[in-house]
Amino acid sequence: MPSPNNADLQSTDRRIFHLVMIKPTHYDDSGYPIQWFRSAIPSNTLACLNGLAEEASARNVLGANTELRLHTYDETNRRIRPDKIIREIRNSGGKGLIALVGVQSNQFPRAVDLARSFLDAGLPVSIGGFHVSGCMAMLPELPQDIRDAMNLGISVFAGEAEDGRLDEVLFDAANGTLKPIYNHMNDLPDLKDAAIPILPQKHLTRTAGSLSSVDLGRGCPYQCSFCTIINVQGRKSRFRSPDDLERTIRENYAQNINRFFITDDNFARNRDWEPLLDRLIELRKGDCPKIGFTIQVDTLCHKIPNFIEKCAEAGVRRVFIGLENINPDNLIAAKKRQNKITDYREMLQKWREYGAITAAGYIIGFDGDTRESILRDIEIIKRELPLDILELFFLTPLPGSEDHKKMWEKKVWMDQDMNKYDLNHRVTHHVRMSDDEWEEAYRAAWESFYSPEHIRTVLKRTAASRKGRPSTTLTTLLWFKLVSAYEGVHPLEGGAFRLKYRRDRRHGLKRENPLVFYPRYFGETVSKALSYLRTWRECKKILDGVLADPDRWTYTDTAIAAPETDEYESLDLYKETAGGQQAVARKHQGDAIREQVRAAE
Repeated sequence: MPSPNNADLQSTDRRIFHLVMIKPTHYDDSGYPIQWFRSAIPSNTLACLNGLAEEASARNVLGANTELRLHTYDETNRRIRPDKIIREIRNSGGKGLIALVGVQSNQFPRAVDLARSFLDAGLPVSIGGFHVSGCMAMLPELPQDIRDAMNLGISVFAGEAEDGRLDEVLFDAANGTLKPIYNHMNDLPDLKDAAIPILPQKHLTRTAGSLSSVDLGRGCPYQCSFCTIINVQGRKSRFRSPDDLERTIRENYAQNINRFFITDDNFARNRDWEPLLDRLIELRKGDCPKIGFTIQVDTLCHKIPNFIEKCAEAGVRRVFIGLENINPDNLIAAKKRQNKITDYREMLQKWREYGAITAAGYIIGFDGDTRESILRDIEIIKRELPLDILELFFLTPLPGSEDHKKMWEKKVWMDQDMNKYDLNHRVTHHVRMSDDEWEEAYRAAWESFYSPEHIRTVLKRTAASRKGRPSTTLTTLLWFKLVSAYEGVHPLEGGAFRLKYRRDRRHGLKRENPLVFYPRYFGETVSKALSYLRTWRECKKILDGVLADPDRWTYTDTAIAAPETDEYESLDLYKETAGGQQAVARKHQGDAIREQVRAAE
């Protein structure tokens, strides 16, 4: 898309236009923004928008006489002070656009609250991200919360900002003609040679471990009913090139950033995975020897020849796997037919063989679930799958998903407070469990997997591997255990040292008395610090014992033992559900057919 005509922006006076890009957080149950001294994960959307904005600035998109000044804020690790931002804009000329970027459904209420102060000051505000895009992609009409935001004067942006679309918004904002809606959902851009995601070092050092991010592909061909990605980013995948990847690595490495999260929903389905990994291997052998990566893959990745081997050589140290469930009936109901539980053990064992820490997403609340079946399945996972980290989620009808659309059409009750749509809150009713049973099962599943006994088991498995990293594994386990137990948020939204500001409470909630707020905040902080210290000491003692065990290198258990010919008949993974038994039958049938084909050849 060509840049807008900027002739009317030309003048003899040098002007300044501020683009303020804010990735909002969301509120905790008491109405305070969830913020940390150091957050867990960087915002790739913020990095993408900043990269596009830097390129637009270099092209003088608003005219040769207009300086485009860029400001980036990730509210998970930095307090947003609208008054200070407004004052800075006014002191330099009073022109600017407030862009609330990458706004998920649970962040939409916070984004609107932030927008209010800027709107009152006469500054234009735009909100983009998965909530707006998902609703426009799947619903016949805009939901009330988006309509209310637009009635306040907020512009909404659906789709992706590459291919000149950011230019259009900047041009309109600078001219005072910002449109109510920018809808690009039917025309998703190519990513090759697009501006690379990049954030200044000062932002990246606010994340735990100074972590950066890059998306190498967008879109997914699968049809999982709970997923929003397939409807927001499309089912046709689009990719960045190895040259784009190298530029991203080198620019971050120059800032002393060497750890990266590749945010693709499924890197294993990237058709260019091999040249991308080859380029990373070259960089590790050359100018960037210390780079390391976290990636997301599916449960079939181990079947791709040399995929895991090359990932290990390229520096992949942690892998997130969309396991979702171990009951095939639940997987089929969610249209996640690509997951075969008969592949899980082989896949996890292969990642373990190459030293990667494995984390799996696991959804609680499918129609077939009960409290008893959920806790039974967690025990099976602990006993029979060599998995390091389990990330638990409520089954949530996220706006933009097929599940949400169907429930919306059938007028099934869903909680109207978007702030709760963080996968850590129940937002609808279950067909078999009461609300209390579902919530209790969710909490009990966290406690069970991160019990001291199972932490010891995971560490024993890691310590028995020559490529295992017991200390790093313990650090990761502690992150998930401590945040889930003491912070009241999902560990993926966790961080180091919780920050709260009395004046930043959710719109509509009463500001607390300082004599109430500050003593409680101080008391909570001290209490959590003591709990953290006590838990760390307990787990450190477990690790020391595991490392000192004379039988360390010979330890084995069901999960890490070599596959046996009768394991499909002996393991509870396959015996405890009718779907598991059927999966084994299909496996045997497929093996027999393949054997017949080989014999015929």
